[in-house]
Amino acid sequence: MRTRPDASTARLHPHLIAATLLFTASLALFWPGYAEYDTLRQYEQAVSGQFDDWHPPVMARLWQALLPLGHGTASLLTLQLAGYWLGLALIADALARLGRPRAAWATLAAGLLPPLLGWQGVVLKDAQLVSAALAATGLIARYRLRDLPVPPVIAVTAGVLFAYALLVRANAVFALAPLIVALLPLQRRAARIGVALGIVAAVLALSGTINHRVLRAQGSDVATTQPRYDLAGIAARTQGAAIAGLPAATGATLRAHHCITPYFWDPLEETPACAAALMPLGRLSTGPLYRQLAREALRHSIAYLAQRAAHLNMTERWLVPLSLPGAEPPTIGEPNSYGISAPGAPATAWQTLAGLTTRTPLGWPFAWVSAAVLLLMASRRAPPCPTRRLALGLLASALALEASFAAISIAADVRYHLWPMIATALAAILLARLPSRRAITAAAVLLLAPAIVARAILPAPPQEYDALLRWTPPVALLPR
Repeated sequence: MRTRPDASTARLHPHLIAATLLFTASLALFWPGYAEYDTLRQYEQAVSGQFDDWHPPVMARLWQALLPLGHGTASLLTLQLAGYWLGLALIADALARLGRPRAAWATLAAGLLPPLLGWQGVVLKDAQLVSAALAATGLIARYRLRDLPVPPVIAVTAGVLFAYALLVRANAVFALAPLIVALLPLQRRAARIGVALGIVAAVLALSGTINHRVLRAQGSDVATTQPRYDLAGIAARTQGAAIAGLPAATGATLRAHHCITPYFWDPLEETPACAAALMPLGRLSTGPLYRQLAREALRHSIAYLAQRAAHLNMTERWLVPLSLPGAEPPTIGEPNSYGISAPGAPATAWQTLAGLTTRTPLGWPFAWVSAAVLLLMASRRAPPCPTRRLALGLLASALALEASFAAISIAADVRYHLWPMIATALAAILLARLPSRRAITAAAVLLLAPAIVARAILPAPPQEYDALLRWTPPVALLPR
């Protein structure tokens, strides 16, 4: 049954005014935006007009188009924060029109969670994904939540935003396919599954062509990093065996030089002895490398599972030290010769608060995954309605992306988990249902308590990049 628009449709809700003020305040706080190493590499491409696919070409192309408005990070930061608050504002507005003002205010409050907003002040592809996906979701949800038809211009705009989000991160399709399906007027489960699988297949098949032929980016070896990382991990965990054509002594060499760490793949590229040990793999292209990985994962399944489990534990930040790097948003900008400056003292204060917050469960990805699973269980008691459907789409989006990290991930930064965090928070607001006390207790005992103990007893990791290249985490699952 179609919901009739309420009498407030013609007037401006206070939530939209509040979101506008929050956008303005955020922009003033973070102006002109934090630039990290990856930010500068993309800016170089935007200025030079020479693009490669190591970083998303679509983001560099967008930045190039914005250069006439001014050099530096400010233009892209403005779009980034605009999309972030627009999406939240539109969802809040829809909830207010449905007679749920508290949920509407909670939606805006979710955008103020320090780690989430802190990372939105950094011009990076991860924040771009959150911005574009939130804006697209808000545009469609404003109508779907009230069971209204989506105007064609809104649908096209949301489609463009989703397309950008799909291209701005290589693994974004795992998150966005189930969300897009939840926003489409598909009633049959078989149709929803088929469309989701079709989106995944289409994006995986076409993204390379779009990057190289449409966006005219040069190819790099970025697609080979995952199989090289996992093949090296198998070799380091397999005593005396030749892995993927590497000499049998390669595993011992990799262990001796601390080449394998669940924290990130960087030592394999940055440490000369590690790069030399894997040089034979550098002659293989992406397809043969993945075929080698499939064969070796089947032959040495325990070693492969140990490699992936150790990294998954690290990127989900479960059994890890308290001060594991890569969680806090930056408080200073990356030194550069482009005249790109960092935000001022108020932004530093916010980022410091955000950094402290990442030491709590709010900054632990596994805690958000646990919350998403608990909410999914609680959703079974909710009656079918548009808000439940969107909540389920957001939870599926969050859990699908997190599940992909079990096989596709080479670094453990918290920023890779920003979308699952905000998606889970929004799903909780939409559902407005708490999981059972028994389920919460089980999650606290089985997951949260071990994480707290690990942070209390594990030795502090190094904080400098060069030292991290030589660091073997306590839970590395490597042979002694």
